[in-house]
Amino acid sequence: MANPVGSFIWYELMTPDPDAAAAFYGAVVGWTISAQSDPEAGALDYRHIVRPDGGDQGGVLRITGEMQAEGVRPAWLPYIYVPDVDAAVEAIEGEGGQALMPKMTIPVGSFAMVLDPQGVPIYIMTPIAPQGREGAASDVFDPDKPGHVRWNELISPDQSGSMDFYHRHFGYEFTDKMPMGEMGDYWFIEHRGVTLGAIMQRQSPDQPGAWLQYFGVPSLLAAKAKVEASGGTVIMGPHDVPGGDWIIVATDPQGAVFGLVGPKGE
Repeated sequence: MANPVGSFIWYELMTPDPDAAAAFYGAVVGWTISAQSDPEAGALDYRHIVRPDGGDQGGVLRITGEMQAEGVRPAWLPYIYVPDVDAAVEAIEGEGGQALMPKMTIPVGSFAMVLDPQGVPIYIMTPIAPQGREGAASDVFDPDKPGHVRWNELISPDQSGSMDFYHRHFGYEFTDKMPMGEMGDYWFIEHRGVTLGAIMQRQSPDQPGAWLQYFGVPSLLAAKAKVEASGGTVIMGPHDVPGGDWIIVATDPQGAVFGLVGPKGE
């Protein structure tokens, strides 16, 4: 695969209601979520997210009643590219992490869901490029384009531990930071010359450790209005950020947390 190891190559929404998610994210971000499950998903209800430009942006997994009984809640999770899923799971478990879902292999690759040593859930994946497109690269992350994830923010229970872990296993570098007063330092994630996002210390023991994705939109204020009109809840912002963009953090109607970023607009 053309993406370097450590790249964000897929994003997944876990939700109890994929049809409601399709209506919500269609209104807010402009995505289309398939009405039917992918036949290759077997017994799972797994649907694809397609951007307005026609590119794949991720997937939607229906949370079943059994999953809910096991503690699964609505959330967005990233997939990070590794060259060997088995080796990565073994290394993560060796540092105190945990395999939540054992490795699965499907036509597009092998993947597993794990908790990193700080207790944050992620997927790790070794993809298989489509036949005839062996050099294909995932473009689900793009720091500039609407419809893509533009920023990945890790809220960590142990910021320094997370920085050490992601540096050693995924090649992330931390050379620049933004002081945020009592909230601590906001360390930017550099990876092969690209800023992927940042890592910050969580502000309360009640705040779960999690990766937060910011989806690009052409007008932040217009998207905010659509969030509220479509049953979502804005929990932070709008705030301006360095570079001239604006952000909000919100929950969708089923409770999954996400961010939006883009020009302020009208």
